[in-house]
Amino acid sequence: QVPLVETGGGLVQPGGSLKLSCATSARISNIYYMAWYRQAPGKQRELVAVILSGGTTNYANSVKGRCTISRDNAKNTVDLEMDSLKPEDTAVYYCYAHNGIESWGQGTQVTVSS
Repeated sequence: QVPLVETGGGLVQPGGSLKLSCATSARISNIYYMAWYRQAPGKQRELVAVILSGGTTNYANSVKGRCTISRDNAKNTVDLEMDSLKPEDTAVYYCYAHNGIESWGQGTQVTVSS
């Protein structure tokens, strides 16, 4: 498994922005599929955004236009920038990697509230 550590969560007001970062000691240039998922209380974990090794990205409809996923192969990080945050974005956000084996981070809490 790939060790993944998320940072950047916190409390933000509606309409605000946050940047989440996922760091790993592994060489992410060798990891084909990396993504951010989230899980709100009482709900199933859902995909937020994915980025492939070649740079192709895809987003959940609920965040499209408000989120940007990026990967820095030199720093071995995958970031998720979120803008125009809504209360329904409140969730624990998880970093995910798949390179034959699935790996999950421990999660970081994002709370959007006034």
